[in-house]
Amino acid sequence: MDPARVHALIVGVEAYGAGPAWDLPGPARDAVRFHRLLRAAGVPEDRLRLHLAPLPTGVPDIPYRPADQATLRGVLVRELSVAQGEILWVWWGGHGVLDRAGRLRLFCSDATTADKLNIDLDSAVERFASDAVPALGEQLWLVDACETFEEDLAFREQLPPDALPVGRRTLVHRQTVLRAAGRGRAAANDPERGTGLFSDVLLGLLADRAAVLPAPPDPEELFPAVRARIAALREAGRTLQYPDIRLRSPERTEVLPADFPAPAPIPARRPASPLQRAVEALLAYPLMDDPTERQTVVSALAPGVTVTLPRHNRARTDVVGILNSLARHHPEALWELFDAVVSVDGDPGRGDELGAALRAFEASVKGPGDRK
Repeated sequence: MDPARVHALIVGVEAYGAGPAWDLPGPARDAVRFHRLLRAAGVPEDRLRLHLAPLPTGVPDIPYRPADQATLRGVLVRELSVAQGEILWVWWGGHGVLDRAGRLRLFCSDATTADKLNIDLDSAVERFASDAVPALGEQLWLVDACETFEEDLAFREQLPPDALPVGRRTLVHRQTVLRAAGRGRAAANDPERGTGLFSDVLLGLLADRAAVLPAPPDPEELFPAVRARIAALREAGRTLQYPDIRLRSPERTEVLPADFPAPAPIPARRPASPLQRAVEALLAYPLMDDPTERQTVVSALAPGVTVTLPRHNRARTDVVGILNSLARHHPEALWELFDAVVSVDGDPGRGDELGAALRAFEASVKGPGDRK
């Protein structure tokens, strides 16, 4: 891999126009660490677009450009889109939110509480998968930002649509998008060390794989390692996030499953009682839902039987009462009921189940001396 064929957009936003309440120590420092990894791998400085908004206490000693929306949008739409090369790295650390349409919005340094200027990550990824970007066929997007639901933040106004322009879709790009938080979750930060937990994990793993840089490492080898280290941080009570990875190429489009905890096993259901089985077998007949047809069946029983039957408007309650009454007082009439039902609806499958269910029910209500 010729390092001159590699391009990168590296963003770290710690300070916002919204003021100190939005301060986020760490993303600028993480972005500089990532910048140094690619420089050490031989990528020329003019291929690395470093955009920072550092806090006053952490201004780096290397040149960088601003991280306001106009600048970053210009880089994505005008600069990188026409860049000639093979590989694109995008690193972004800062505040984010999942909007009501399910799109991840990444806030820029000039975002305020009244005007939350941002970049729509999903539209950026879509643009770079279209013919608006003829080169940069291999892309790795690494995003350390919250994906908290917009409605949970009680914004006074919804985020307005602000997607980047997208060209015609193509099948020439391979994209890997690795996101830190997971849908509806926050991305944890370590303000004392000045780093995002996800960023710190990812930078360590990339440093371990420095031999393959500046080419992207195999995402399906990298992601399990990321997932395992974040899982250890969850177990230690330091985060609740579940990173996810999205792969899109000419051969596949999928989201690899996050390492969510296995659901609690569902307790085994108690086998249906003979009464339950008989009730379900009768209710399997559509005619039993209709009060008039149900009465037609009951009327086929002997008059001395029908006058003793409790009745109810609801089909299930009516069937339970009929079966219990016949079993206690007129067990021989269970088979008269069977004959009446199958004479109206001759479905063989339902008939076989009803016969088996009535035999089991009849046996369950007989005294021990009557059992065969």
